[in-house]
Amino acid sequence: QMLLVESGGGSVQAGGSLRLSCAVYGTTYTTDYMAWFRQAPGKEREGVASIDPRGDGTYYADAVKGRFTISQDNSKSTLYLQMNSLKPEDTAMYYCARGWDPAGSLSQSAFRYWGQGTQVTVSS
Repeated sequence: QMLLVESGGGSVQAGGSLRLSCAVYGTTYTTDYMAWFRQAPGKEREGVASIDPRGDGTYYADAVKGRFTISQDNSKSTLYLQMNSLKPEDTAMYYCARGWDPAGSLSQSAFRYWGQGTQVTVSS
């Protein structure tokens, strides 16, 4: 049974940085696309970034381009999201997900497996 476990969330002031991690258990890590999504209170879940199985291709939502970087360590079966220059509007629950999304659509429907989330709070 596949399990995705996020960590690294917390509270930070605007302009600060955080690095999120997502450990994947129970499967061969490199066979699918991985992604980060987020959901702020009262808003729909939205795609943040995704990465292809070999790590050659990455996709980002416009709101985070130039500030966030998605990466993975296949040897550790772990996905990362480095978040710099954080803004209050980045405050959300962040989820990692696994699926098949070669077009980089960041659509929820492309991702079948989800973690429980880690909270990120950015204060002004």
